[in-house]
Amino acid sequence: MFTLIAIGTGAAYLLSIAALFAPQIFPAAMRDLHSGMIPGYFESAAVITTLVLLGQVLELKARSQTSSAIKELLRLAPEIATVIKDDGTDEVIDLRHVTAGQTLRVKANEKVPTDGEIIDGNTSIDESMVTGESMPVEKQAGAKVIGGTINGNRSFIMRAEKVGKDTLLAQIVRMVGEAQRSRAPIQRLADVVSGYFVPAVIIVAIVAFIVWLVLGSFASAVVAGVSVLIIACPCALGLATPMSIMVGTGHGAKNGVLIKKADALEMLEKVNTLVIDKTGTLTEGKPKVYHITSTSGIPERDILRFAASLEENSEHPLGGLQLPTPIERQNGTSANFQSTTGLGISGTIDGIEFKLDVRVLLQKQQASKKHMCTDKMF
Repeated sequence: MFTLIAIGTGAAYLLSIAALFAPQIFPAAMRDLHSGMIPGYFESAAVITTLVLLGQVLELKARSQTSSAIKELLRLAPEIATVIKDDGTDEVIDLRHVTAGQTLRVKANEKVPTDGEIIDGNTSIDESMVTGESMPVEKQAGAKVIGGTINGNRSFIMRAEKVGKDTLLAQIVRMVGEAQRSRAPIQRLADVVSGYFVPAVIIVAIVAFIVWLVLGSFASAVVAGVSVLIIACPCALGLATPMSIMVGTGHGAKNGVLIKKADALEMLEKVNTLVIDKTGTLTEGKPKVYHITSTSGIPERDILRFAASLEENSEHPLGGLQLPTPIERQNGTSANFQSTTGLGISGTIDGIEFKLDVRVLLQKQQASKKHMCTDKMF
């Protein structure tokens, strides 16, 4: 592309320089009838150069906007971390100074500073930035955590295992950058075509110059040759494919879709069926209560009120379910509140023990004949 532009604008500019400073070398037939001067093509060369540079500016602007996706990914990681020193005290340090093996404290609602393993405590972590799963994931001691994910409302202690460029977030950023620099199959085809196209255009321009020189005038021959070189410039062939890859992968990264290679982006155009492994990936992460069925004769609204009162003390991600209608929570909530991880919660309301459990636990409790007199279960 730039070869054709350089030859075309260069020829027009040199012709204009020669017409301005050495008009005597041109035949009299080329002189303008009114001014008597040889016409120049400075304005044509200037306009073409300006348009080409404008295209480069637009391309650079698009690339800078696209690279902002990588910057946004980098900003997902926190800048500081709380390190637990040997004497048991906490020290807040820059994340860059964290090393593998250090013990870190992650407070409630903070971002996990780096990849590692929980060694004390349990919590729920929003890992949607990596997995796409909108619901927070329950984590206990021994579970792996990912840097940049968001901790829930419980603190925990972790051991840093991967830091800096070894973290999963850093690998994602590197993968996005490599995808933007990768070459799609159609781009390789464009390069092959350009290898034959550019010499062919130059030959056609020379032929046009010779034909017009024989059948017309020198001025017409120059104009014809320069026009062929400039008009045949394959701007779309050279810019469209890499620009589309840059913009496509950039917008995908902003929306949580990571494209490993440009080949995948090109193949995606042929996809007509999309299979999702789990529905949670497609939700908003805001579960709601839509329907309640009572099997014991207790009004549904009372069941919802007691359940909402118990859930006030629960830290489970589903504890904050959106209710279909505003519910006034029961007074005197959750005395003796207890939570059994993965099974349910219980508490005393107005002197009566209520349990909000999974079906398996309820069946076990009923089989053992416990809590059959004064307790209510739903």
